[in-house]
Amino acid sequence: MVSLSLQAEGTGRFGQSGRPELVGTGDLMLNDLTIPYDFSWSGTGGAQDLQVPYEVLAPPPDIVREGAARLPASPLYDLVRTHIAHVHAHADALSADPGAAALGTATVELLRVLLTSAAGVDAYARPAMAESLVQRVLAYARRHLTDSDLTAARIAYAHDISVRALYRLCSEAELSLERWIIEQRLEGARTRLASPVGRTRTIASVARAWGFTDASHFTRRFKEAYGVTPRQWRQALPR
Repeated sequence: MVSLSLQAEGTGRFGQSGRPELVGTGDLMLNDLTIPYDFSWSGTGGAQDLQVPYEVLAPPPDIVREGAARLPASPLYDLVRTHIAHVHAHADALSADPGAAALGTATVELLRVLLTSAAGVDAYARPAMAESLVQRVLAYARRHLTDSDLTAARIAYAHDISVRALYRLCSEAELSLERWIIEQRLEGARTRLASPVGRTRTIASVARAWGFTDASHFTRRFKEAYGVTPRQWRQALPR
């Protein structure tokens, strides 16, 4: 887990990997939670914390160490600091917003590029850019899951790359794009079927609303994923 903290009050004392640091009010601090660290403050203090699993952020270990030591050197520092403060200040409203998932993806991406920028090491640029492109591809696909014409060709065109390059990018990230899209659509349809509005709609119409043009194909994939048909699953819901 990687933690990005915004010191909201007081001055903290942070130490990790032999690197002591004073963290003043309004400062950002990056903490690699996979290794030991010390943190304290005297008197009144408080911080706002964003934690991202390592496997989601996917940074090389060196970029975390080097970037953490040089966060203020990045021109993105103030942007990320303002973003973290805003997300914390409006957490309840943002978490209930339809764009919450996309916001989460964008926030992780901001942390990733902040680290890359602060580290300032060209050797990391290519993998970081590739990872960034994967995240943008997934964010685009997530926004358009309900479009029945969401294809690899359309996604590639939207990101100014060839279909072949898109598949190569996904392969390097150990990602099956088609499988990911189907899984996300199935989860969206399952949630809709359980909603008050979704319970009044036919299964075929819910399937169409989530990009499935063939109701029988939707039923088959739903059963493969969840072990029951959409009808059986909805009938088992509490009334």
